[in-house]
Amino acid sequence: MMLLVAVGAAAKGKKDDSKYLKGAVPEINGMVTFTKSFSIKDKSEEEVHQTMLAFVNGLVEKSIEAPGKYARLMGDEAGDITARICEWMTFVKKPFVLDRARFRYQIKVTTAGQRVSIAVSNISYYYNEDMETNNGRIIKAEDWITDSEALNKSQTKLYPISAKFRRKTVDRMEELFEAAMDAFENEEPQKVEPVKPVRKSVVEE
Repeated sequence: MMLLVAVGAAAKGKKDDSKYLKGAVPEINGMVTFTKSFSIKDKSEEEVHQTMLAFVNGLVEKSIEAPGKYARLMGDEAGDITARICEWMTFVKKPFVLDRARFRYQIKVTTAGQRVSIAVSNISYYYNEDMETNNGRIIKAEDWITDSEALNKSQTKLYPISAKFRRKTVDRMEELFEAAMDAFENEEPQKVEPVKPVRKSVVEE
């Protein structure tokens, strides 16, 4: 009986990492780059651009501090909007335990007519900083969460040390792209799971 309970508890606590395995972290020319493209119906080219500009500005405004004044809008011209963002990536938060990193990335949004293309790259983590936010370790995504660095040889399991970074990064990118598409909706998207929001204006590619 005790053995069955132990086995059941172990099975219950085991993570399903299938969505984070091979191919979950894409690379372009050796750089970790997450991309998303979609088209908008019933919006002008200027409306599409302004909506995405407001979306990116919102990310900048919500950004936290990072070494070197990282978070800022870098450019908005000829249909290209580029910004550097820094957010908290929290792994564990409970009484007397706080494990988190400063998650830094560059987002580039290209608008052409009613089409939107988003690319997120230059991803890094500022981790293990002290109480004065100094002496942290800067970890590049290319050195930490790629298939070659984060998966075992058979590519069936995540290495324990970098696994939390890979999981959180993949989840955040999915969330970010969903938020970008939701920016074109006049109504609040339904939050019922597992059904995805039904968007009236977005044609996802």
